[in-house]
Amino acid sequence: MPAGTRGRRLMGEINVVPYIDVMLVLLIIFMITAPLLTQGVEVDLPDADARPLDADDLRDREPLVLTVDRDGNYYVNIGSGKESPVDEETARSRAAAVLSRDPETPVLVRADTDVPYGRVVQGMVLLQQAGAKKIGFLTDPRAARALEELERRR
Repeated sequence: MPAGTRGRRLMGEINVVPYIDVMLVLLIIFMITAPLLTQGVEVDLPDADARPLDADDLRDREPLVLTVDRDGNYYVNIGSGKESPVDEETARSRAAAVLSRDPETPVLVRADTDVPYGRVVQGMVLLQQAGAKKIGFLTDPRAARALEELERRR
């Protein structure tokens, strides 16, 4: 045996403590960023107990969603700058481009509760001018179901 190695043995175990630390840091990062990965524009959807869309309704197609925020700005989930407001002509042209490629693309409107009704109607007209035959509305059914549950308990 060479000098200096007397009494030492090679360690055949893996120290997992640093790996656990890294895993916990990654877990915290993912817990913070996961809610931010949803739709970029924050909208307070109206409460309605509507029938949810079936998976067959979407037919493996990404829906075209026109979002109207509290200030009446339009956002389109297709194209560059999904989180930047667009003017009416840009919204119409993006929708027309998507619908010309695939006329069966589901078209949805996602509007804030506090937006004036007229602004939502203007958005629907833009989508119709772009070629949309049917337009659906996104709502928040959770609040309506919670109210029903409270009424049943009384």
